[in-house]
Amino acid sequence: MARKTDQQIIHSVRINNKKCIGCVRCMRDCPTKAIRVRTGKAVINYERCIDCGECLRVCPYDAVIPMTTSSADLDKFKYKVALPSPVVYSQFGQQVFPDEILSVIKELGFDYVYDEALMCEMISMTIEEYLDETKSPRPVISSTCPVVVRLIQRLFPSLCDLVIPIEPPREAAAKNLRQEIAEKNKILEDDIGIFHITPCAAKMISINYPESMKRSHLDGAISIHEIYNRVMIKLKKERRPSWLYKHHPISGIGVAWTVSGGEIKAFKNFPSVSVSGVYDTIRILEDVESGKLKDIEYLECLICPDGCIGGPLTVENRFVARSTVNRLIRIYGDKRMVDMRRVQKMYRQKFFSFESSLKPKPFAGLATDRIKAIELLKVKKEMLKRLPAIDCGACGAPDCETHATDIARGDGRLEDCVFVKKEVHNE
Repeated sequence: MARKTDQQIIHSVRINNKKCIGCVRCMRDCPTKAIRVRTGKAVINYERCIDCGECLRVCPYDAVIPMTTSSADLDKFKYKVALPSPVVYSQFGQQVFPDEILSVIKELGFDYVYDEALMCEMISMTIEEYLDETKSPRPVISSTCPVVVRLIQRLFPSLCDLVIPIEPPREAAAKNLRQEIAEKNKILEDDIGIFHITPCAAKMISINYPESMKRSHLDGAISIHEIYNRVMIKLKKERRPSWLYKHHPISGIGVAWTVSGGEIKAFKNFPSVSVSGVYDTIRILEDVESGKLKDIEYLECLICPDGCIGGPLTVENRFVARSTVNRLIRIYGDKRMVDMRRVQKMYRQKFFSFESSLKPKPFAGLATDRIKAIELLKVKKEMLKRLPAIDCGACGAPDCETHATDIARGDGRLEDCVFVKKEVHNE
C-alpha cells in the first residue's frame, strides 16, 4: 500500500475558520512557513507542517484546534491503560504528589495506570549503553521529541543517521505494558487500549503515522488540558490522606525528563548538550550540519520551550511547573528504581530499537524536473526584485521571499503585495 503524503495525513492541528480572523500571528511564527492567510483566514499547507504546535501556542483567538484522542474512544477497548507523561505531575501544585495524581487518573475510566517516568529511566540507561558501545558519528541526537524527528527529516535530512535508533519512553512503555497485561490477564493484545496523556498534540501524529515502526504501540493521545478539570475536581472534593492512595514507585531520574536537560541529567561520562524551543533547536541543528559539535556525544532537543512542561496542551505556567518538577526531583532523588541487568538484557534483545531506519523526507523544491525548477527559480528571483523586502505579511505569506516562491509556483500573485498594487495604481 502506498504511503500517504503529508496532505493526506491527518495532522495534529486544524484551523477553526469561525474563530480565525486572519491576524497572521500563526503565519509569522510557523518555523517551516507552512501557513498562509487567504481570503482573511489562515490556511495550513500540510506538505510543510511538522506539527510543532507553534500556531496553537501563539493564536490569541483559540482558532487552532489540537487533534487529539477523545476520552470517548476508550470505550472501544475491553481493557484501558493510561500512560501519563510525567509532565502531569507538574500541573496540580507542589502539595499534590504523583501517587495521588496517578490514582485519580485511574478513576477516570482506566483499568490500569503506569508511571512513564520509570520507562524514562530505563531509556536513560539504554542511551548510555548505546553511546558506550556504538562508535557512530557524533553527536547522537535524541529521538524523544516527535517534532524534532520530523524537523530533521525535512529540514536537515543529512542528519537522519545521527538520530539515536531507540524508541522514546512512551512507545517502549506501551510495548512492554501490552505484552505484560495480555499475559497476566489472559486477554488479546488488541483488546488493550493504551492512551498517552500528553502535553502536546504532536504525539498524536507520531501514533497515527510512526516514522520508525509499522504500527505504534499506543492507541491514542489524550491532552493534559482535557483531563485537567476532572482530575482537579476529584483532588479537591474527594482527596484522601496520602497513605490511602496506591503506592507507585516514582523515578526522580524519569521525572527530570519533563524539563530541558532532564534527559541528559543522568549521564555520567558523556559530554552532552540540551536545547529547547523551536528556533534554538533549528540553530543548533544548523551547527551540527556544519560539523561544529563533533566533540559532543549526545544532543537533547525539545521543541517546546523549557521542554515538555512548555507543551501547548498543558495548563500550568511552565515556570511554576518547572519549580514543581525540581521539588519532585529533590524528593525522589537520583536513586535507580529499575534493574540495570534487566535493561541491559532488553537492550541486547533489541527491545528498545527502531524497527526501521529513519528516512529523509526533504521538502519539495520548486519542481521535480530540473529544467522546470531552473525556470521557476528565475521567475522567483525576478519577482523578488519587484517586492519591497520589508516582510510585512500583508500579502498573506510570511515574508517577501516566500511570496516570490508562491508566485513562481502559481500559488500567489504579484499584485497581492499592497506596495506593488499601490505602484500599479499610481501609474
